[in-house]
Amino acid sequence: MIVAGVGCRKGASGQEIDAAIEAALEVAGYAPERLSAIATSDGKGSEVGIIEAAAGRGVRLVLVTPGDLEAAGPRTQSSSPRVKQLMGIPSVAEAAALAACGPEAILIVPRLSVGPATCAIAATEDGS
Repeated sequence: MIVAGVGCRKGASGQEIDAAIEAALEVAGYAPERLSAIATSDGKGSEVGIIEAAAGRGVRLVLVTPGDLEAAGPRTQSSSPRVKQLMGIPSVAEAAALAACGPEAILIVPRLSVGPATCAIAATEDGS
């Protein structure tokens, strides 16, 4: 399983979010069609850009609860002071990717910022 965790500024477009996902997949060395899901916090679930990015890629959108984000927090690698202050976790993108991918997931690409969006890639150890 390969999951792109995303975070964004309010109102980020689907194209802007997709650009962050594409950049992270490229860093990971994964073909776009290997992506299993896009994950974000349930508080971002109504962001049209995130919904559009998932629909455009034909993958499911996983909305991660605050408790699951918090539980994945210790496995993140980077930290945004703003996100830490607002949500109490180091990185929405990283925590969402890890939580949605499962307890055995590893972070393949830490939070990568592209314009108003961030993306992190998590995968099961064998990338399947």
